[in-house]
Amino acid sequence: MKTIDELLADGVSGKRVFVRADLNVPLADGTITDDGRIRAVLPTVKALADAGAKVIVASHLGRPKGAPDPAFSLLPAAERLGELLGAPVAFAQDTVGPAAHDAVDGLEPGQVAVIENLRFNPGETAKDDTERGEFADRLAALADVYVGDGFGAVHRKHASVYDLPKRLPHYAGYLIATEVGVLRKLTDDVKRPYVVALGGAKVSDKLAVIDQLLGKADRLLIGGGMAYTFLKAKGYEVGISLLQEDQVPVVTEYMQRAEKNGVELLLPVDVVVAGEFPDLKAKAPTEHTVVDADKIPADQEGLDIGPKTRELYASKLTDAETVFWNGPMGVFEHPDYAEGTKAVAQALVDSDGFTVVGGGDSAAAVRTLGFDENAFGHISTGGGASLEYLEGKTLPGLAALED
Repeated sequence: MKTIDELLADGVSGKRVFVRADLNVPLADGTITDDGRIRAVLPTVKALADAGAKVIVASHLGRPKGAPDPAFSLLPAAERLGELLGAPVAFAQDTVGPAAHDAVDGLEPGQVAVIENLRFNPGETAKDDTERGEFADRLAALADVYVGDGFGAVHRKHASVYDLPKRLPHYAGYLIATEVGVLRKLTDDVKRPYVVALGGAKVSDKLAVIDQLLGKADRLLIGGGMAYTFLKAKGYEVGISLLQEDQVPVVTEYMQRAEKNGVELLLPVDVVVAGEFPDLKAKAPTEHTVVDADKIPADQEGLDIGPKTRELYASKLTDAETVFWNGPMGVFEHPDYAEGTKAVAQALVDSDGFTVVGGGDSAAAVRTLGFDENAFGHISTGGGASLEYLEGKTLPGLAALED
């Protein structure tokens, strides 16, 4: 895989460089609530601009249905990118139409333009190779060189991720090079003990990675909504907690395999429960109690790991040489149910090992709960991409860059 350093060494002054970024930031009423993904691509964009390239930044945002939708416009991301660069950023109100061409044609060396949400064009996500290829051809007409730096999208076989680099000289940006280097430390050259903390809502989202980790990790710490399927598999009452009943046989087999393989698989020993899901906007105090994990009332919902579990999980992270964490331990968006996620994050901060926060909600939690990002070994920008890499899957966006 060629990197941006090789591109810069060859010289890019005056060249049109297409940067496939991941600017898929969360928005609330048009305001960015977490600009982490924009800041992550900043080193690549700045290096190219400083070298005199005409930089075209492209990304998706949300899930528009192949047509323009103001709710998913990249304009707020473009404006924030300009603020971070300390320089004006042009914005094109289409992807491959007249506005995009005008924006690119108007660039001087060292200037940056952002084109509108790629998913406003149905060709970006098309299953049909021909349709996707036609959109990639139109994108290729905007540029001379391709730089892939949207790690959060490399697990998607989309036009700008997979087809476009096949049509232009292509290089990996700084973010992708860093992400791949980190993930190799979690798969090829692991320092032990290797501890993985997994949370989030659905156990089905994590089954494939658990399957792989049962042969690689030394300990698995399970929390979040997915924990209740495991607790159900142990025969416990889980009340109205999030449960995927159809996955109980699978997690039962995983627990048996963990024991056979000598992998320590830990489940919550106590949980914070409430009679209803909290209002995440109001964040007003709620009625909640702590109960043992095998004594969840039938009319209560588990919303966080309890204090005994927080202490247990922190102790299991203390001596780790390598830690991968993906998924919050509870409903961290509400202060009454954030302590479990906070405890795991603090344990990573206190660890002397190599710590990786696996993107998605975990990365958002780190920032929401006020942790210093530099206190972690690495915070990934791509939760789904990270998980699929650890599952051993071939990621289309990386395969295209390696070609």
